[in-house]
Amino acid sequence: MLVLAHISDLHLDGSERATERAERVCERLRELPGQVDALLVTGDIADHGTEPEYEEAARILGLRDGDAPFPVLACPGNHDSRAPYRKALLGLPGAEEPVNSVQVFDDGAVLMCDSSVPGSDDGELDEETYDWIETTLDELDGGLPALLAFHHPPVALHHPLPDSYQLRESGRLAGLLARRPEIAGLITGHAHTPAATSFAGRPLVVGPGVTWTLRLPWEGEQIADRDAPPGIAFHVLDDTGRLTSHFRVVT
Repeated sequence: MLVLAHISDLHLDGSERATERAERVCERLRELPGQVDALLVTGDIADHGTEPEYEEAARILGLRDGDAPFPVLACPGNHDSRAPYRKALLGLPGAEEPVNSVQVFDDGAVLMCDSSVPGSDDGELDEETYDWIETTLDELDGGLPALLAFHHPPVALHHPLPDSYQLRESGRLAGLLARRPEIAGLITGHAHTPAATSFAGRPLVVGPGVTWTLRLPWEGEQIADRDAPPGIAFHVLDDTGRLTSHFRVVT
């Protein structure tokens, strides 16, 4: 059984508010030693995509000193910038190609995919990323279930803001899923609201936002609820390849 914590949309901008909320969430997760196999961070880690924002993220997530109690797996969102992200968050040479990575566990694999489009708020898995997904899955044990994690949901969530910036060409992703039964589900962020739906016959789970929570159309005219506490999702991938998700707020 694989247990994954999931946060999204930290939007670190140097402000005390954004820092405190991210620190509060990570402190809660550190209270669960040995209970979580990894932390997924599905994009919009920085608000402006600057190196100081990623340096702060590296400190909060425990990447700077390597003191995180579990692997931290991240992917960029539309507010992130690839070169500063690589340099200041990952400690790699700055480059503009997609930031894709895989972590293999005994009970499953997690592919962190870059759906960011430089200079745009839209999302897209480009040719290089699709090739990487196919190659990575080919190299895994055929019986090992896999999760794909990226920033932009590929379906409408019934709110005009996130629905304006969905993943482009979602039909290609659906085709990938049809060929790849080992993909047990999709994990995304971007919408600032915990949500569960399906896409191409697979579970699709959207993580809650850390910085603010999206108000749905029937909850009022103001889009951002900045007073709502930050949230965490916990995803459980069991021995049958079934994905179960739980949501918590951090007060």
